Amino acid sequence: MTHAMLKGSNVPLDATAVRAVLRWAPGQGVPDVDASALLLGPDGRVRSDEDFVFYNQPRHPSAKVWRLGKKRVAEGLTDTIQTDLAGVESAVGQILLVASADGVTFDRVRDLRILLYDASVAEGEPLAYFDIRPETGAETALICGELYRRGEGWKFRALGEGYSNGLQGLATDFGISVDESEPGSASEETWAAPPGSAEETWAAPAGPPETSVPLPPEHPAPVPQQASPSAHGYPPAPAQQPGYGYPQPARPADGSAYGYPQPQTAAVEPPAYGYPQPVGPVPDPDFELPPQGPQFIGR
Repeated sequence: MTHAMLKGSNVPLDATAVRAVLRWAPGQGVPDVDASALLLGPDGRVRSDEDFVFYNQPRHPSAKVWRLGKKRVAEGLTDTIQTDLAGVESAVGQILLVASADGVTFDRVRDLRILLYDASVAEGEPLAYFDIRPETGAETALICGELYRRGEGWKFRALGEGYSNGLQGLATDFGISVDESEPGSASEETWAAPPGSAEETWAAPAGPPETSVPLPPEHPAPVPQQASPSAHGYPPAPAQQPGYGYPQPARPADGSAYGYPQPQTAAVEPPAYGYPQPVGPVPDPDFELPPQGPQFIGR
């Protein structure tokens, strides 16, 4: 017989092992949901971080609580936690069954239900089910129900208690240590998103690509001029400076000076020792000097 449960109700369990199946309807804008479990000691808190079974730690060290993973069924998507109740350590008095949606509020999750099955029966009907309705709609994590000891046996209670600060806030409340680089940052927790989960596949939308707009062809980009280095901090002198404040005439291409043609002269030998050489008539090669003074002829 299947028990349809209301919030706060409980049902005894005769099964020695159970499967807790979270099920929801997929659709546009519906977030992915992850199932996890916390094993609590007599004080209502975990004994260590190993008592947290979730997507990055899918099996408890005792091997009595583990995560089976997600499946698609005719009614929607599922994620499952299985527990061997007969083998759970006596120090564990409660096992919380949790749903989380990685920062997306549960008002966008449709038809969320937890179903409890006898794990020893392959295709049996559920022992109980509970339709979970968030109280505010702003919850990002929910305690769907709990398995708890009662004498020598176990019971299941329907809860539906929500957390607006996600799986991190819920885990911290029950003694899980969360290592963050900055206080209040949920993106740097000690656990990472599992392959294929909503935590892994979501990414911040990329902004528009950076582009450079070229100038139109009729307006080419200006070429920056390289300034010549100045000497001793003064600006460089212009290529041609005017004399005495007056502009100098350009020298004609024919070599004339000051606008007047210059006579063509024969090439002269370069000056010796830096002095110019006199230019005179060429001497006659047949010229002879006259006799110098009286001539004395020996007797």
